[in-house]
Amino acid sequence: MSEDVRLVAWVRGHVQGVGFRWFTRAKALEIGGLSGFALNLADGRVQVVAEGPHEGCQGLLEWLQGNDTPGRVDGVTEIWDTPRGGYDGFEVR
Repeated sequence: MSEDVRLVAWVRGHVQGVGFRWFTRAKALEIGGLSGFALNLADGRVQVVAEGPHEGCQGLLEWLQGNDTPGRVDGVTEIWDTPRGGYDGFEVR
């Protein structure tokens, strides 16, 4: 049995205007069991919040840090926490 967690990640680089949020949603849906959102921030970063099984959130984080994302990721800062709930699926905001 997997413990549910909350991952909050801030992705830096050329990640706006390249479909990054949509691809992040698609990856979260592909992984399955995750809820949350991807949001463009005014400073050019994308914030990703994902809740669900630890393995799924870890998989999403590894994808965010990898070379298979659209645009260019220069770095990812993440915080792990306990889930807060309240999300209906994974959405783009």
